[in-house]
Amino acid sequence: MKRILTVTGCIFIAVAVLTVVSGAAFAKTLTVGVSWSNFQEERWKTDEAAMKAQLEKLGAKYISADAQADSSKQISDVENLIARGCDALIILAYDADAISPAISRAKAEGIPVVGYDRLIEDPYAFYLTFDNKEVGRMQAREVFKVKPEGNYVFIKGSPTDPNADFLHAGQLEVLKEAMDAGKIKNVGEQYTEGWKPEVAQKNMEQILTANNNKVDAVVASNDGTAGGVVAALTSQGMEGITPVSGQDGDHAALNRVARGTQTVSVWKDARELGKAAANITVALAKGQKIGDAIKWSGGPKGVAMQAILLKPVPITRANLATVIEAGWVKKQVVCQGVDGGMAPTACK
Repeated sequence: MKRILTVTGCIFIAVAVLTVVSGAAFAKTLTVGVSWSNFQEERWKTDEAAMKAQLEKLGAKYISADAQADSSKQISDVENLIARGCDALIILAYDADAISPAISRAKAEGIPVVGYDRLIEDPYAFYLTFDNKEVGRMQAREVFKVKPEGNYVFIKGSPTDPNADFLHAGQLEVLKEAMDAGKIKNVGEQYTEGWKPEVAQKNMEQILTANNNKVDAVVASNDGTAGGVVAALTSQGMEGITPVSGQDGDHAALNRVARGTQTVSVWKDARELGKAAANITVALAKGQKIGDAIKWSGGPKGVAMQAILLKPVPITRANLATVIEAGWVKKQVVCQGVDGGMAPTACK
């Protein structure tokens, strides 16, 4: 059975993968190289801060590079991190397939790799992420509660990111019965190049035009794409009427949830993911086994890998207090511009 970490209250349980060891116990200071795909999404800075703090606690050095949404640059970045003497790598892949030469180089050098948040389907890479199919299920469930029938639009993630398809598969699991019964009609479906909000907005505008604005619900795959969708809906006076999903717990998205223009943002506590990545990477660099790892082969190629999947939490108007109480975001940020008479409980 797959083992998935659970939530206690509103705080994620930290991944117990190793005993914290002081820097003095190492023969030398470990250096962890981190290759980021980009910093377009708000959350990556949160991930980075948590990762750096935990590596510091473990006595390890953090070095990094930003690929700026360029797969060729990311390969060069990884090679440079290796040349700088890193003992282990954490890679947030921009293109899951294009990154393969970098993984081969790391393997040849005996440098362990953690595929961070996005799947790198290679048995040499340890896969650390949230349960992305469950994220998709949560998105679809919340939208379906509001609109159990009608014309649905699916604004998917980047075609180069396997998470986009994991999310969509989860969404369809929830909606399949209603779609097969003819209660829900798919009137538009688009990938979003680079997860860019402006691309999502353009795609949504085109779908609205093609359907004469006859769209009842939008399942958008993250908060950035949701923002683009809401902008397109707003230009047609449809904001707050048409349910929209998202994920990541971006501050702007949580404010949209409070104001009623976004239905749900599935929260993936990036602080816990970053901390877990630091723990796992240091353990791998020291040749330790990861006790909480599962055997996972759910990728498109069916490659067997070691993995840890954390559990996400759907945030709606009903439980907005969860992210505030967890210290993820301040109340004034969530509640800014919220109408007093229609305010959710968290904003009263």
